[in-house]
Amino acid sequence: MIAVRNMAFYIGLIISITALTSYPAQAAIESFEFDNAQQEQTFYELTKLLRCPKCQNQNIADSNAELAKDLRNKAYQLVKQGQTKEQVVDYMVTRFGNFVRYDPPLTPATIFLWLGPLLFVMGGVFILVKQVKTQTGKKQALAPQEKQKLASLLAQHDRDSER
Repeated sequence: MIAVRNMAFYIGLIISITALTSYPAQAAIESFEFDNAQQEQTFYELTKLLRCPKCQNQNIADSNAELAKDLRNKAYQLVKQGQTKEQVVDYMVTRFGNFVRYDPPLTPATIFLWLGPLLFVMGGVFILVKQVKTQTGKKQALAPQEKQKLASLLAQHDRDSER
């Protein structure tokens, strides 16, 4: 009798865990139909090329944000209308700015993004070299009392080592 109760408990536990963990698997999967393979390839290249403005570190192909879904749908519509990859990217850049691209072009607005890390490293190296030069340039002479104390310590050491 106890074994049957335990069995029923474990079966109920397994069903509960399965029901709770399978929820993400029931999420809707987007499917897009294209007129030809070229449109499909262009669409998938675009979704890898464009960044999700909300997620920031994901492209719109990998993001589940609503904005990314909207961008995928808009890219799909534009590709279905026969626009090229460059035209779709230009549309997205006009709407969201260069941030929507993973590799923004070199412009006055993005120059700091491209040169900032290099300038930061060069500044760090400059400061490090300057610190090293000032440390080696500072040869501090001992005060007369410190010289006398050092001499007495060395003499004491010599006496102790002779014993």
